[in-house]
Amino acid sequence: MQRREFLTLVAGSALAATQPPNIVLIFADDLGYGDLGCYGSNLRTPHIDSLARDGVRFTNYYSANCVCSPSRASLLTGRYPTRVGVPRVLFPNAVSGLDPEERTLADLLKARGYRTKCVGKWHLGDSPAYLPTRRGFDEYFGIPYSNDMVPRILLKNMDVVQPVADLDTLTQAYTEEAVSFIAASRSSPFFLYFPHTYPHIPLGASAKFRGKSPQGLYGDVVEELDWSVGQVLAALDKHGLSKDTLVMFSSDNGPWYQGSPGNLRGRKGSTLEGGVRVPFVAKLPGRIPKGLVVDGTAS
Repeated sequence: MQRREFLTLVAGSALAATQPPNIVLIFADDLGYGDLGCYGSNLRTPHIDSLARDGVRFTNYYSANCVCSPSRASLLTGRYPTRVGVPRVLFPNAVSGLDPEERTLADLLKARGYRTKCVGKWHLGDSPAYLPTRRGFDEYFGIPYSNDMVPRILLKNMDVVQPVADLDTLTQAYTEEAVSFIAASRSSPFFLYFPHTYPHIPLGASAKFRGKSPQGLYGDVVEELDWSVGQVLAALDKHGLSKDTLVMFSSDNGPWYQGSPGNLRGRKGSTLEGGVRVPFVAKLPGRIPKGLVVDGTAS
């Protein structure tokens, strides 16, 4: 099963019932197959685990690539990265990016009347023609590249709001933007694409989470990421949107050396299982059965 087929299945059942569902797609950066409680980790991730408990967990879900940019290009287009102009990792001031002729998931949903927003790491080109607001998103808030690349600017649409993004408060800032977008989109279908910066290195965590996890700073970062997911779920509940919202969580590729690929060989940058098999959990109440586990191959 491919991601497009999964989306078509759940969206089609939603159309038959009432109206198109809202869609929230949360995408971690370098989170390993073994980094979530619902995949056997000791890291505390109760909110992400709740998506598996209340929906579906895939055990053989694969990213389209073992590094950042190509996997994101495939995620948003449903095509192989080499076919959309992103065969490798992009760097700041790159002259290329995601092929402007390609239609993204945001383009398709916007044409169907969805409000669209991207919050977080983009990494598909930083010249104006390649930024999210030219790729189907009404709004954007985030950093154009990875947090280990300079300049590490924080953008709101196309305006610089921080010349150097604060890594310790980034997850908090992202989450505030995501929650505000949900609140402002109560009366129309919306698509929130939420590609987090972490746990890609260098790691950063807010004072509220730093030193909280027994697993050190990496654990702090993952716990704050889980908190962010919880805030999104709480916002959906607050505004009565949970029953009509498809929430998905996954990762762009396998972990770097502080993360865990579980019992798989390989890590980020490797085409062994640990580099490309990633967590995927999703819920859509009334349409995805609770506690469903899918062992078949999916991407």
